[in-house]
Amino acid sequence: AAAASALASDCEADLAEAMPALESAIKALKSLSKGDIVEVKSMKKPPEAVKMVMAAVCILMDVKPALIKDPDSGKKVKDYWSVSSKVLLGDSRFLQNLENYDKENMDDKMIREVREFTNDPAFDPEIVKKGSVAAAGLCKWVHAMVIYHKVSKEVGPKKAALSEAQEQLQAAQELLTGKQLQLKELLRKLSDLQEKLDDAEEKKRNLEDQVTDCSNKLKRAAQLISGLGGEQDRWKKLSSSLAIMYENVTGDILLCSGMIAYLGSFTSCYRANAISSWGSLLQSKGITCSNDFSLSETLGNQVVIRDWTINKLPNDLFSIDNAIMLKQSELWPLMIDPQLQATRWVKNIESANQLKVVKLNQGSFIRTIENAIQFGLPVLIENVGETLDPILDPILLKQIVSSNGLPTIKLGDNTIEYDPKFRIYISTTLSNPHYSPE
Repeated sequence: AAAASALASDCEADLAEAMPALESAIKALKSLSKGDIVEVKSMKKPPEAVKMVMAAVCILMDVKPALIKDPDSGKKVKDYWSVSSKVLLGDSRFLQNLENYDKENMDDKMIREVREFTNDPAFDPEIVKKGSVAAAGLCKWVHAMVIYHKVSKEVGPKKAALSEAQEQLQAAQELLTGKQLQLKELLRKLSDLQEKLDDAEEKKRNLEDQVTDCSNKLKRAAQLISGLGGEQDRWKKLSSSLAIMYENVTGDILLCSGMIAYLGSFTSCYRANAISSWGSLLQSKGITCSNDFSLSETLGNQVVIRDWTINKLPNDLFSIDNAIMLKQSELWPLMIDPQLQATRWVKNIESANQLKVVKLNQGSFIRTIENAIQFGLPVLIENVGETLDPILDPILLKQIVSSNGLPTIKLGDNTIEYDPKFRIYISTTLSNPHYSPE
């Protein structure tokens, strides 16, 4: 294939040498008109260069010359001019015949005769043009035919070799195609065998997996049977513990409610004393409760508490109880936070919810609160003193009313839509603030 391609490229390169001259000659012929040919034909005494051109054209067109007597020598000489005027120039299809000339079948003898003219320095289109523009175009055509014949002679053997190479290539390709078909069939059979092998191996792996699975199940069953023997005691203890919790659930929930409602602002010691007194009172009324009551054990979720501590909630019982009360209370929380521990924890747990942090003395305070209420965003009001802005009263008292089926709340002079997801946190850095009951 490479050899054939090289030969084809070589042939095209050789032909490209002749094509410019041939194209120029055809262009010159196309520029001629019948009037130009008539002009040449009407010449009584044409220049010698014009005679040479017409003689060369006659030879290429296989027009025989007339034999006339030379007045100087008395011998008979070839006269192409008179013949060309009658036979060629008088033919209305003359130019078309030149354009359609069979240049592939010019013989060597014809070209040798024409070369006697083309080798003459006077046989030049620029020289001939002085005598006749039409003859100059014919001169270009003659030169182009000579060049084309020269190139064709060189290209001929290459074309034969190319044809032979192409035949060999075609034969090789046919052989290759046959072998490829055989290979394709063999590959198909191989693929079928491979598929069967893969299926067999897959079945083998499945059986091995089943054997392994059964073996593991037997081991786990044995371990479970062995382990269940020790679980009986734990289940008995858990059952007893659940029975006690069930008996104490009413009293414990009453203690949780009282603690959330009244003990949020007190110290851990005061809370413990209050819970102890309340527990004694409940038991005196016949309501059982846990002797070691704990808010975090009753209402706490250990997974949630763990998440709180990760978000910087102090890992002590007092702080965890405070966080539970904050989350379980129906009222909005006011956090006494001189060390900013609660503030940092709220910012961490609400950061993913686009928490808005404001202060009462900020100019955008009211606008921030309004947006948070409408879009259900959490708000943290920091560093409040011992008095709060009365504009917050409707929020703190949850004075929510329904308007056209939608919950609304009045903030100042504006009535805005209330999103149930809204939450507000209030914190103060005062260690012992004094707030009025209102």
